Amino acid sequence: MSALPKSMSLDEFIAWEERQELRYEYSGAAVEAMTGGTMAHARIQSNLLIALGACLRGGPCFVIGSEVKVRTAASVRYPDAMVICSPADGKSTWTTAPVVLFEVLSPSTARKDLGVKNAEYQTLERLVRYIVLHQDVAAAEVFFRDGEGEWAHEFVGAESALKMPEIGVEIPLAVLYEGIAPAS
Repeated sequence: MSALPKSMSLDEFIAWEERQELRYEYSGAAVEAMTGGTMAHARIQSNLLIALGACLRGGPCFVIGSEVKVRTAASVRYPDAMVICSPADGKSTWTTAPVVLFEVLSPSTARKDLGVKNAEYQTLERLVRYIVLHQDVAAAEVFFRDGEGEWAHEFVGAESALKMPEIGVEIPLAVLYEGIAPAS
C-alpha cells in the first residue's frame, strides 16, 4: 500500500485508488480510508439490497451495493447502495448516474452523511432521492427533488414505508430492519 497522497485531481484520485488494496473516498480536498461497519449496518444494507433487488428484477433499473464508486463533480464516494436506471459498462468502477442513493447512518459518519455527502450527491444530475437509514432506530431521512426540482426533506418512521415513485417501489421500513435488535 502506498502512502496517502497529499493532493490530487479527481481523475488522479480514481487512477490512484484503483491500484490500492483498500478502498478510499475523496472529498475533493482529502483522501480517507474506508473502514468496516457494525453487524447492524451490514444487516440493514443486506436487507435493503435483497428487498430492492426483488422489486427491480426484470425492469430497467438495478440495485448495487457499496462496491462501486459514485463520482460527483468534486468527490468520490462509496454509498451503501444505489439504484441505476441506465445502461452501465460492466467494467466500470464508478458511476455518475444513480437515481436513488442510500447511506446507513453510523455515529461516526452522521454529520458527513447528512451534511457534506448530502450536498455532494445533490449535484448529481440524475439523482432524484437520497435516503439515509438510521442504524440505531428504524427510521430514515429522505431527501428528494420536489415537483419544481428543488430538494425537499421528510422523515420516515418505523411504521411507514419508503416510497420511491421514480423507480416504482415502496418498501415497508420494517423489512429493512428485520433481524435488527432495537437499541437499548
